[in-house]
Order: sequence, then structure tokens, then C-alpha cells
Amino acid sequence: MSALLLRVWSVLSAFKPNQQHVNGQERLRAAFGALLGLFATAMLGRLFVDAAALPWIIAPMGASAVLLFAVPASPLAQPWAMLGGNLLAAVIGVSCARGIPEPMMAGAVAVSAAIGLMFVLRCIHPPAGAVALTAVVGGPAIEGLGFGFVIYPVLINSVCLLALAVLYNRATGREYPQRKAVIAAAEPPGTAPSSLRGLAAEDLDAVLDEYNQVLDVSREDLRDLFLRAEAHAYRRRFGSVSCADVMTRGVISVEYGTLLEEAWEVMRRHQIKALPVVDKARRVVGMMTRADLMRRADLGGYRGFDERLRRFVRRSGRTHSDKAEVVGQVMSTPVQTAEEVTPLIDVIALLGGAGHSHIPIVDHDGRLSGIVTPRDLITELYRGRLAVTA
Repeated sequence: MSALLLRVWSVLSAFKPNQQHVNGQERLRAAFGALLGLFATAMLGRLFVDAAALPWIIAPMGASAVLLFAVPASPLAQPWAMLGGNLLAAVIGVSCARGIPEPMMAGAVAVSAAIGLMFVLRCIHPPAGAVALTAVVGGPAIEGLGFGFVIYPVLINSVCLLALAVLYNRATGREYPQRKAVIAAAEPPGTAPSSLRGLAAEDLDAVLDEYNQVLDVSREDLRDLFLRAEAHAYRRRFGSVSCADVMTRGVISVEYGTLLEEAWEVMRRHQIKALPVVDKARRVVGMMTRADLMRRADLGGYRGFDERLRRFVRRSGRTHSDKAEVVGQVMSTPVQTAEEVTPLIDVIALLGGAGHSHIPIVDHDGRLSGIVTPRDLITELYRGRLAVTA
């Protein structure tokens, strides 16, 4: 008996609705929008109807209002889906009503054909199925309209409701209709660019092709949600680690007036690729890297690389020279720094996505206290300090 009850409970649990992450303000916004939209559409329809037998607004508009005001981000609620789907379904419905004597068969064929053609024309709009059925079983008044049913009430109702949805959604802070250029993944601060975090557009397309079902969410929104969830998980796991926890202390630095020959010797001796440039108070004013030297020395090829670099950093011995001879003449500035208390996730984003290979770390007074490099991150990963499970 208990096994049977558990089985029944398991079946009933499948009907439990999913949790909606929508606050009360959004629910009220959607409900009030549908109220305004349907009322205005019905009032406008009244201007087009003299005969009392014709409806001011048809029932499928109620279903369209749910999509346009409650889920305006849905691909099924976009203007082409709404207008194209409703008009296509109206034409098919009237054609079936006139060509198939049996109403039950005519209604079934109308809805079936409407679904098939909506797939072809990429204008799937669920309420359009009700439009096709209304054309068949709407009664004598609808039947008497013939193909005029496509113009009124379908086209007039659809255009009015759609126009109100555009105005209302935008006035209440909802992007409608959605444009692909606007739906870029809005990433929380301190996250690496999406192009560097493993998800490419072709990957998402491949998964959608494998899924092979219609989703009530756009491709752009789906990607946006995935990246946002990934960013939040990333911050939750690594947000408690600060730069002070992982940075290399006792960092070697040079000053603005340090000779290039001396700076290059320091880099070679300590096998480092970058040197923070500081002033007398040890505040960071720039960064000199091997890339800076190579760029200024015009080392585009490998032939004669060592000799050309030595010639570049060697002092000319003249009192006046156009050749760069001190660090300040070749350093990169302004330089990207971070504070000791900065969450490591923010620095990871800079190292991964902004083209920086070394991030100088400063204390609360702005003085150089350390540096974070990819090697520091690898070391911490090896120690297990960043391998925190959820």
C-alpha cells in the first residue's frame, strides 16, 4: 500500500508548477498591461462594427495579451510572430471553413495547417491556433464575413494590441520588440568577457539543434541567462579570495629615470617579463614589459633579435639623443592596478580579458605592495585554495 501511495505521489509531483522568479511588481505590471491593451483594443474594434452581431474583439486576443504583456521576451510574442501567425491562421481558417463541409474536420485541418506553415514562415504564435479555429466555429456572424475576417477583427485587433504592447512595455522598462543588438549578455562587473569563458555562439546553436524543440525563450536570452548564471557561480566560489591572499610580495620595480640598460639587466637576471615603474613614493606610474621594448626597438622578426635589442637598450653616451634611453620613455601608461582588498575575481577578469599579463597591487595609500600574475593563480590552484566546491 505504501509503495502504491509513493508511486501516486511521484506521479502527482510531476504536476507541481515550477517556481517563478518574478516579483509582485512585475506581475502587477503584466496584469495591468493586459487590462489596458484588451480594453483599448475592444474600444477601437467597436468603432469598426455597426452590427451588434459582430464581436468587438475575438477571444484569441486574450491569449495574445498573455504573451505580449506577461512574457514580452518570448520569441512567440514578437511582432512578426503575433501578426504573421494570426493573419496566416485567419486565412487558413476561412479557407478550410469554405472548402471542408464537416466543421470538426475543417477545424482540425485549419489548426494543423496553420502550425505547419507558421514553422515554415517562422511566426509561431500559440493564439493563432485559436484564430484558425474561430474562423471555422465562430458562428454565422464570423462565417458571413468570409475573408473579411482576416481584416476585421483579426488584423485590426492584432495591430491595436501590438501597438499598445510596444508602448506599454517600453514605458514600463521592458525592451519590446527585442532586438538582437540590444540583447547582449550584460555581465556583472568583474567577469571575463563571454568570448573567453568557453561559450561560443556555435556551441549554443549546436545544443539547440540537438534539443530539436521549440523553446519559449530567444537564443540571445538563453545565452544571456547562461552567462549570468556562470558569472554568479564564479563570483560565489572565488569572491572571498582577495589580491592580498595570492599576490607576490617584495616585487621588483624601477623608476621613471632608470636606464633601459639597467632595467633590461634586471629583467634578465630575475627572469621576469614586466617591471612596475614607480615614483619616489612608490606609487605606480607605468609598466615596462618586454613587449614594450620589442615594440620600440622594432623587433618584428627574429633575425638579429638579440643584437638589435642590445643595441636599443645600450646608452648612446650623448647629452642629446632621439633614442629612448630611460624606462619612462618606453613604459606603458596609464597602468591598470588593483588594491590589496580587491576580490581576486576582478583581477582574473583583467588577466583573462583585458590583455594584461601583470597587475600591480597597491595598498590603501596607493603604494606598490605586490603583483599578481598568471603564475600566482596557477600556484594557488595547485595549492587548492581556489578549488572551492559549491
